[in-house]
Amino acid sequence: MSSTLAEPRPVERENPLRWVRRAFRDFRRSRPFYGGLLAVLAGVPIMYFPYANLSLDGMTIAMATTAGAGSLIIGVLLIVLGLTAWFQPVVRVFAGIATTLLTLVSIPVSNLGGFGLSILPGLIGGGLMLAWAPMPPAEAVEAADTAVAGTAAVAETAPEEQDTAAGAVPASGTSADRPAPQPPAAVEGTLPAQQAGEPEEVR
Repeated sequence: MSSTLAEPRPVERENPLRWVRRAFRDFRRSRPFYGGLLAVLAGVPIMYFPYANLSLDGMTIAMATTAGAGSLIIGVLLIVLGLTAWFQPVVRVFAGIATTLLTLVSIPVSNLGGFGLSILPGLIGGGLMLAWAPMPPAEAVEAADTAVAGTAAVAETAPEEQDTAAGAVPASGTSADRPAPQPPAAVEGTLPAQQAGEPEEVR
């Protein structure tokens, strides 16, 4: 059977669950995800408690106070800042600073920051937004790895070249290694009597 007449092989479709996980992973890695999530979670208690009606043994407890409007504004702003950090990572520094300040303001304004439930999430979320940085592109990572590998290779070859240069000594040796020339030894009986130090005979 000719290859031109063969039926094309059906393309395998990617598992939808795997595609969703991969898309979520790419979304999470490309923005301060956990900082925005903590900011959204911090805004919910601040916004909820001033308008909540709790029932205790048939008795309704209303916690609405004069700070209800302020609590609503702070809670909504925290949620908006968290979503902004997700969909506009460029303004992550502003969102982190604003989240930290609003969390601190909610302590005296909104029932001690939603009865303390929003203080830690708000402060940690603002810090994560400030500390987050985008991942470098793949080309920059490869260039940095190549530069590091080249520097390591040069550093390894330099000591070998120094050892080779230090061991390359001429066969005859240097002038400092040569022994100093010794004067010729005096042959007995060849020097005159005056040079030998013998007393001259008196005639």
